Amino acid sequence: DVTEIEEKEAQAKQEEQIVKEQELSNLLHEKRYLRALGLAISLDRPHTVLMVVKAILKETDGRKHLEENIVRLRKDQKEAVLSFLVTWNTNSRNCHEAQAVIETLLKHEAPDELLQYSGIKPAVESLLPYT
Repeated sequence: DVTEIEEKEAQAKQEEQIVKEQELSNLLHEKRYLRALGLAISLDRPHTVLMVVKAILKETDGRKHLEENIVRLRKDQKEAVLSFLVTWNTNSRNCHEAQAVIETLLKHEAPDELLQYSGIKPAVESLLPYT
């Protein structure tokens, strides 16, 4: 019977998730945005990533800080943010944050690098009507 083992694994995953949520909350409180972005992306939480972006933009020189943080993300993290911002851009409440991230990516990534992103073509097609 593997039911007990599966229950323990599920409980361990749930506990790990709670620990990560608490860590994310602490990172936001401490204004350690790069780590918060990375953790929210790894948890696959588009709304949380959006909240981090909004928190960065509320800071003094928010655009500059957003650029610094987005540029320091790994390629796979940037791809995830790109997929998230496609959805953000369709909502008028979140479109400004989406546009700020798009601007940063277009400024700091060479066109050839952007073309290497997985899902770039559907993302661009989805962004065009709303941008």
